[in-house]
Amino acid sequence: MKVFQWIYTFYAAILFAVFMLIFGWFVVIPYAISPKAGKFAFFFIRIWVKAWSTLVGIRYHVHGKKHIDPKQPYIYIFNHRSFIDAPVIPIAIPQELRAIGKKELSKIPVFGFITSRLAVWVDRKDANSRKVSVQKLLEILNTGISIVVAPEGTRNESEQTLLPFQKGAFRIAVDTEVPILPMAIIGADKIMRRGSILLRPGKIDIYFSSPISPKPYKETNDFVSLSEKCYNRLEAMILTHE
Repeated sequence: MKVFQWIYTFYAAILFAVFMLIFGWFVVIPYAISPKAGKFAFFFIRIWVKAWSTLVGIRYHVHGKKHIDPKQPYIYIFNHRSFIDAPVIPIAIPQELRAIGKKELSKIPVFGFITSRLAVWVDRKDANSRKVSVQKLLEILNTGISIVVAPEGTRNESEQTLLPFQKGAFRIAVDTEVPILPMAIIGADKIMRRGSILLRPGKIDIYFSSPISPKPYKETNDFVSLSEKCYNRLEAMILTHE
């Protein structure tokens, strides 16, 4: 059985690389022409992901899109259990986005070059890098573009529902008053299991809750309580739908 899974994984990886080489230009070139070309670039990103997912047998079911106002920027937070979380994001979220990502990913040939147009890279071990990334995210939100953050800070490879949250996203929310929108990703860790690079086809469910306003926490700058509320909301969503 493992032999077939290796063959499938190799097929999926080759297909992803081929689509990246085809569609990556439609991400890089628009941003080279104008920083306002994001909607055009994301149109092709979604074609890339949908085509790849269809041909490898990965299906996405999105629930609760009614909670998203397309004209409102959000700070999306999600539970991070698998590398397969990455293609979920442009499929599930119908907005132009920027994501925060590990600096190591920027060094992957071609992939790092393309995704650098969409990501804010951070070295999590470097306090100054974290500070710079927060400032960049603030600037992005001020242009009306949403950001997406994995507040656990890394992939959750434990048995816990969620790892403790880093506080950066919640500081930003309080500073900008941009609402936080929790997103529970269910099933990605079955397609690529913890500690394995092997893939399998399957279904991923994505659930959105109603946005959480940071305004009640603004006066006291209580981003810790905001973080706790978001943690409890996302945890409850995961436990309800798993």
